[in-house]
Amino acid sequence: MRSDRLLSLLLLLQARGRVTAPEVAAELEVSVRTVYRDVEALSAAGVPVWTEQGRGGGIALMPGYRTDMTGLTAAESLALVALTGRAVPEDLGMGSALASAVHKLVAAVPASHRAAAEQARDRVLVDHAGWYRRGTATPHLAAVQEAVWSDRRVRVRYRHGDGEAAGYVLDPYGLVVKAGVWYLVAAHRGRTRLYRVDRLLAAEVVEAAARRPDGLDLAAEWDRLRADVERPRDSVSVRVRARKEIVPMLLRVTRGQRTPDADPDAGDADEEGRITLTLTFRAPGAAVASLLGFGGDVEVLEPAAVRTQLVATARAALARHGAALGPSDEVVGVP
Repeated sequence: MRSDRLLSLLLLLQARGRVTAPEVAAELEVSVRTVYRDVEALSAAGVPVWTEQGRGGGIALMPGYRTDMTGLTAAESLALVALTGRAVPEDLGMGSALASAVHKLVAAVPASHRAAAEQARDRVLVDHAGWYRRGTATPHLAAVQEAVWSDRRVRVRYRHGDGEAAGYVLDPYGLVVKAGVWYLVAAHRGRTRLYRVDRLLAAEVVEAAARRPDGLDLAAEWDRLRADVERPRDSVSVRVRARKEIVPMLLRVTRGQRTPDADPDAGDADEEGRITLTLTFRAPGAAVASLLGFGGDVEVLEPAAVRTQLVATARAALARHGAALGPSDEVVGVP
């Protein structure tokens, strides 16, 4: 609608000051001729907007002119207030600023939308932490944040997942928080990687400017890196027979590995009251670790390698703890 476009043009001029017609046309996805017609419409409506031709020219509002209109629809007001109210972790030190911004946003929305916006703030809460997880210590997050904000390189000492530590000088691109864990998206010698901030043993911002690719899209880069992390490498499909009663718990426990390829509710239990289904795990060891705790309630049918490893692990646990068993104790399910 043209009214929406005119309001978008007005807010664009107010936010950026002087802009060129081609810039506005690209932003609003219209032609340059349409931009000039919209400028004339704003002027006719009493908005002090003017244009200047030539080098350094453009479209601008008269100095000092401001409008309090936000242009937010009811749905936009609800979305902004609901998802910014306490939605950002305090780790970056922005909690008070965010709260103040939300209060100003609620006050700025049209009166007809204000009650719904205030209600949304009180009825939606975003919790970034996963279940049964404590917040991870990130003592070097402030240094990383400074490097990201100032576009400067950061020298780090990083502990990898295998426990080995190494030093790097990184070009930081941005920070991402996922399930309460902070990740630094950064490049080392031109190769982009993810670095868990809680694994930083040291971090120092250096004077050298960071090398940041033109047009970098942090969201797209994150999607690419996340897909690489989640891509199965040594995954294994394990066919199991499980007591029907424990299948819901089995699915909850193994959900972090991979969703089962069959719906257990669609299959009938056999004469022993067991359901056969296939689970996919990231690695054979992950399958053993997840299934061992179910004891005799879950039987691994195949592959044989996982079944053998499961038995060996159970025997090793029995050998370690068997001395603590009394003569009347019984161990069930271990050959």
